[in-house]
Amino acid sequence: MALDNQMIETARLDDLVGKAVSELGAGYGGVMIAIGNRLGLYRAMAGVGPMTSHEVAQAAGCAERYVREWLNAQAAGGYVAYHLASQTYELTPEQAAILADDTSPVFMPAIWEVVAAAWADAGQTAQAIRTGKGVAWGDHDGGLHCGVAAFFRNGYRASLVPEWLPSLEGVVPRLQAGARVADIGCGHGHSTLLMAEAFPNSRFLGIDTHPASITAARANAQQAGLSDRVEFLLADARAPLPGVFDLICFFDCLHDLGYPVEAARRAREALAPDGTLMLVEPAASDRVEENLNPIGRIYYTGSTWLCCAHAISEEGTHVLGAQAGEARLAQVCREAGFSRIRKAIQTPFNLILEARP
Repeated sequence: MALDNQMIETARLDDLVGKAVSELGAGYGGVMIAIGNRLGLYRAMAGVGPMTSHEVAQAAGCAERYVREWLNAQAAGGYVAYHLASQTYELTPEQAAILADDTSPVFMPAIWEVVAAAWADAGQTAQAIRTGKGVAWGDHDGGLHCGVAAFFRNGYRASLVPEWLPSLEGVVPRLQAGARVADIGCGHGHSTLLMAEAFPNSRFLGIDTHPASITAARANAQQAGLSDRVEFLLADARAPLPGVFDLICFFDCLHDLGYPVEAARRAREALAPDGTLMLVEPAASDRVEENLNPIGRIYYTGSTWLCCAHAISEEGTHVLGAQAGEARLAQVCREAGFSRIRKAIQTPFNLILEARP
């Protein structure tokens, strides 16, 4: 399509070109961040102080000429400090928190594995958008599942036990005394295991439809020494839950389901009369225009190729998307039979809803 150059505002065009160049650098940079994480380059620099490229390469067991170029790319992006006088490179404490410490709540390299999976799935996603067909969670590139598990693990570790559970009415004392908990859509089991570690008197069941994730969850439980009070089950969220539970959780997954009302209704049926449903969802306003920000952009993008795609693959009743918002989620809960629904807490990234029978 030919453009009428007389209609183009030069300043606006320059701004968009600058934005595109910046995002090209971010795309390239993300690949380098993922590679640096895989090779242990950031970890080799953490807490050491200024290092030459030879020292970084030796510490990480890599080839110096590649490492030198990688370091310059990191310095150009602001992820490594460069000292001109000594021609050395340094990972500051702030940079280390984001890039080297895989227990940090702001550790970011894992999410670039998800971005890589998005590129690997680009052809499949384009076909889905063209045809309207769905793509199930398990049909995506394998890097997605590990990347999502690793990225969400640290956020849950920072907030789940110290902030989110205490925001629910009466739940923490019940967990301390001994409760039965179900974690629907548990993935690799990190959310389940964090609760199990914190509340040794309680018993936990994690449920997911993805076989590889359940296998990983069981291995994680074994490694953590929690297999005696944590069980992982391969099952659909629409299936009846085995037993009665005091707390049932959906961590960042209810909006992915094609049958969210049915899944929530199954949870309602399995709750004790005074039990609690906890929904952890991406933070979102009920109004599109209020989600048009950098975080909303990430969530809408993920929703396009992951959340909506999976819901459509189930050929169900809803396609909520990652930016469903409080009102739509509360309506799902009401239709499922919950009578008391409230926002327990909200962060820049998460919305936590509490629902009771």
